Amino acid sequence: MPSTTRRNRRGDTPPPRTGSNETEILREFLDYLRTSIAAKVDGAPEPQVRTAGVPSGTNLLGLLNHLTFVERSTFLGDNVTDWQATFQAAPTDSVADVVARYRKTVERANEVLDGCTDLGAPIPRSRPGSPAPSIRWALTHMIEETSRHAGHADILRELIDGATGR
Repeated sequence: MPSTTRRNRRGDTPPPRTGSNETEILREFLDYLRTSIAAKVDGAPEPQVRTAGVPSGTNLLGLLNHLTFVERSTFLGDNVTDWQATFQAAPTDSVADVVARYRKTVERANEVLDGCTDLGAPIPRSRPGSPAPSIRWALTHMIEETSRHAGHADILRELIDGATGR
């Protein structure tokens, strides 16, 4: 296991403490988590970033690839037929490619959310043939999904090169 040095320790960025309404608070927490996990993957070394850190096969790059698909499904209406496959990035994708694709997807999802003012309203781009969840549910689901995988990413990145912090 790599040792943590001053060089690869980052300070923790505290969660947002602002927000005058429920929508702002939910969006700020989601963006905080999105930034945290992208930073956890950004700059991680090959091939360790693709190497399973646990017996289930979970790897750092695959987590961010998966979250890209979850964002696209939840906010952009994309249909995903094989969720398990989303946990592996393509062999031709670099770390920078996966991070950039995630950030672009988040940007597109935020454009959709910018037009949503009623948390009880259905998400505007739901998957065809399935009931549209409320914006509140979609935001809460993405906070849960992103935070769970950000925790996994914390552990995997520390195992790879000792990098810690958000």
